Amino acid sequence: MSAQVPDAGAAVAGGVPAVAVEGLSRHFGSLKAVHEVTFAVRAGSRHAVIGPNGAGKSTLFALIAGALPATAGRVRLHGDDVTSLAEHARARRGLVRTFQHSSLFLSATARENVLLAVQRRHGVQGSPWRAVGRRRALLEEADEVLGQLHLLDRAGAAAGALSHGERRQLEVAVALATSPSVLLLDEPAAGMSPADTHAFQQIVLGLPQEVTVLLVEHDLDLVFGVADTVTVLHLGEHLITGEPAQVRASEAVQQAYLGAEDTSDLFLEEGP
Repeated sequence: MSAQVPDAGAAVAGGVPAVAVEGLSRHFGSLKAVHEVTFAVRAGSRHAVIGPNGAGKSTLFALIAGALPATAGRVRLHGDDVTSLAEHARARRGLVRTFQHSSLFLSATARENVLLAVQRRHGVQGSPWRAVGRRRALLEEADEVLGQLHLLDRAGAAAGALSHGERRQLEVAVALATSPSVLLLDEPAAGMSPADTHAFQQIVLGLPQEVTVLLVEHDLDLVFGVADTVTVLHLGEHLITGEPAQVRASEAVQQAYLGAEDTSDLFLEEGP
């Protein structure tokens, strides 16, 4: 089973990659959770990372976000080496992550959650309400983001009162309010109903084109519904990066997924 390893430093359509990982590794003793992984994420793309259980997806995501230090290799953001930067420093440079488990303030309203992110982006400290005009501008920004995520009619509801699907939408809204250039979505469909997943798919497709989206996801219907590029990991190593049709047709991918009960859709022929 031969892996197709791209050159992350090579030129890609649209210029410098939004994210490039180069020989990225994370070892825990003798366990090679991620080993010498190399691929590039084109600016403006919707790029998914998939793989069977134990493939190293979550570890790779943590390495890209800066939540885990790399054993070896590099992470580049818009061409700049950010390997040594902590997660909050990468976030300030535009690499923003949502989490598999909720990080919302559940007692605050949806608007208040987004407003806090808007405040942070503007560097507003303490109470931002000294100037009425400033208050209005911040609220308008928060409501604009809520509108993008189809949550404006739920702006006054406590985050804890939202449905699971709505909370995931709100998490993306909070991330977007920080004005990211790269949005990392960590298992966004986890725990969602099929209807919520379909609604979330439409939201991802409707995100601003200037925001690059990189997602790790088990739900392959969602992956192939939104991704223009797919990277497959297997046993901690890069297997293939390509367009969805290329990945579907790959014998190496089919061998890696062989016997996995939740991946049958991967091998279905696309309809007319």
